[in-house]
Amino acid sequence: MTKIAMKRRSRQQGITLFGLIVWVAILGFGAMMTAKVVPTVIEYMSIKKAIASVKLNGGTVKQIQDAFDRQAEVGYIDALHGKDLGITKNGEDIEISFAYQKTIPLVAPVSLLIDYSGTTARSTSKKTIN
Repeated sequence: MTKIAMKRRSRQQGITLFGLIVWVAILGFGAMMTAKVVPTVIEYMSIKKAIASVKLNGGTVKQIQDAFDRQAEVGYIDALHGKDLGITKNGEDIEISFAYQKTIPLVAPVSLLIDYSGTTARSTSKKTIN
């Protein structure tokens, strides 16, 4: 073997202690963000499911709000109440919408603000052909 080949063979490779600490910090931050954000996303999906269910039953505004409150109690929804829903009648169709903000504290003075909104209305985006 030549001297160059021996130098390449004896050279160690791998992660340094500093590199390991950086990777652990990055992974820890990612895990913390996931652990704090995922429950709010699950709650948002529960709200969307609840308003879709309430829309199917229909009724007056008060009945819709009460039905949502019952579903919110069963589904552990804390971010929204029936009185917070926007309920409009569009012809024979009832549209239910909502919007709220969720603040997630991260570290001391730092927090994450997420805006959630949703509706039961169908998308009205139409393409026009010229």
